Amino acid sequence: MVQAYILIQTEVGRAAAVAQAIADIPGVALAEDVTGPYDCIARVEAPTVDELGKLVIAKIQEVEGITRTLTCTVVHV
Repeated sequence: MVQAYILIQTEVGRAAAVAQAIADIPGVALAEDVTGPYDCIARVEAPTVDELGKLVIAKIQEVEGITRTLTCTVVHV
């Protein structure tokens, strides 16, 4: 299982709505609105790196109000 944190910037005033919409997407383990340079952070899981990419591009980035995402894949060393 591939896991990643998705750091999300949103339009002004949209962080809570975006976090709620993302939380309902299959593969998203957690989504919360936060303070700082990013407005939301989501933890996601997928069987492969390719499936993770599809989840981010086809599902998460399509949520209305998102302006930018940054994917940080979890590594175990």
